[in-house]
Amino acid sequence: MADTASGQIDLYGLSRVKGEQGVLPQRARLIDPSLPLRPGELLIDVESLNIDAASFKQLKDSSGGDPARIIAAVRGIVGERGKMQNPVTGSGGMLIGRVREVSKEHPAAGALKPGDRIATLVSLTLTPLVIESVRGIKPEIDRIDVTGHAILFASGIFAKLPTDLPDTLSLAALDVAGAPALVARWVKPGQTVVMIGAGKSGALCLAQARETMAGNGTLIALDISQPALDALQGIGLCDHAVACDATKGVEVMQHVSRLTGGALADLVVNCASVGNTEMASILSVKNGGAVIFFSMATSFTAAALGAEGVGKDVTMLVGNGYVPGHAELTLELLRRNEALRKLFEQRYV
Repeated sequence: MADTASGQIDLYGLSRVKGEQGVLPQRARLIDPSLPLRPGELLIDVESLNIDAASFKQLKDSSGGDPARIIAAVRGIVGERGKMQNPVTGSGGMLIGRVREVSKEHPAAGALKPGDRIATLVSLTLTPLVIESVRGIKPEIDRIDVTGHAILFASGIFAKLPTDLPDTLSLAALDVAGAPALVARWVKPGQTVVMIGAGKSGALCLAQARETMAGNGTLIALDISQPALDALQGIGLCDHAVACDATKGVEVMQHVSRLTGGALADLVVNCASVGNTEMASILSVKNGGAVIFFSMATSFTAAALGAEGVGKDVTMLVGNGYVPGHAELTLELLRRNEALRKLFEQRYV
């Protein structure tokens, strides 16, 4: 562990972990969000929490959709753990706020100043957080507006909020910025790509895939919501849209097989916010193809044993939310694609 008393940077926030020596903050049961700031840290006055989709759905379902109970659940988790990490899904989200203080040892010292508005691009599952009050909740976009403070470690990535886009739009896009950036690496012209999930990450991934393929390839969108699919197809983000339940793997495979003449997909991108969708992804991809799991509800055990069980030779990747340049890539995608931006504004602003 870094010797913070001597001013040495605690790069990963190990000194914030309570009761578990050598454990990183994301894995820790409890972290310390108290002040004052330590060497290498950045202090943020928090404005809004954007809860991970899988986590928010679980909170909403377990609270019967009652906003007051959702807020109470979030405050309970943060109060107990010193961070926002849903004990059921294990996931968190991200936040936006204003810089209050930058320690002189922080890598951004000089580049950031108090008052700058930023979005954290690391998970709330490792971010020391204190909620002082809740100003409002927007269940339709998984957002809770709060007052409080958060601490970013020297290794924590962030993005300055752009001045030409509404905060809510930037927050929605930056929350899933790693998804379209990784899709840009894996999609190639001529492929058949299946997108499971028609939410914000699915829309951004489809838009990036459409640009990368440059008119040469096929995009198939799958979601349980027909209106969500209609919205994506209406702005040209997919060639085919099928309303189906991604927890029913064989049925999903049959839809994909029908649309591809039995060939199946070269790449499947799973952005679903519910569990038990691993086999839909694996069965829908051809042997030698690849699956990218961006869903925080993904089970490694189900995916690994499931592929083995059906004898499928498939490369499986877990999207970790970070690709160099992912924030700017995603924001530029919204700037270039007017129809996509309007869709995001309708949904999230």
